[in-house]
Amino acid sequence: MKLYYLPGACPLATHIALNWANAPYELQAVSREEIKQPAYLALNPMGAVPVLVDGDLTLTQSAAILEYVAETHPEAGLMPDTPRERAEVRRWLGLINADIHRTFGNLFGAAQFMSTPEGQRELAEKSGAKLLGIFAIVDRQLEGKEWVAGARSIADPYLYTVMRWAKAKELDLSRYKNLQAFYARMEADPGVRKALKEQGL
Repeated sequence: MKLYYLPGACPLATHIALNWANAPYELQAVSREEIKQPAYLALNPMGAVPVLVDGDLTLTQSAAILEYVAETHPEAGLMPDTPRERAEVRRWLGLINADIHRTFGNLFGAAQFMSTPEGQRELAEKSGAKLLGIFAIVDRQLEGKEWVAGARSIADPYLYTVMRWAKAKELDLSRYKNLQAFYARMEADPGVRKALKEQGL
């Protein structure tokens, strides 16, 4: 498997999952300029990361890639056995992907959506407030749990990745003690530490 990534961006979640699955992989760092060039657009017409290439399969979209890693390495236990448990993983994976990640897009790319500095500030403020509200939901979910879906799964590396973005954007998550404990556990995890080192983070 070959993973195309920007350091610290959402492919970090897949990178961690690959480590947890003990899967052999090759890394290909790309720049923000490269992902808009024809060679990369042939892999992902959206001009975004991640891309995972496995033989003749070229796969995009983090949630799909994470599920693919889990399903091709079932021995790692990153997707549970029962339909109900798998639905629970997909519920939190979907919230992280569709709600948290999407809202961070407003912070990282405010200039794409608002033409004036005032509009960009308002978008950032409202998006930050929305993110804090969503993180509060996740914090409540983590009460009494080590992992967001109950057992370790592909949702956890994605949650860790977006928490790193919160720190980068100086969103104060300190009030969320369950999230803080989760983050500390992830920081100590060997698979996470390996991915961070390999991405130079």
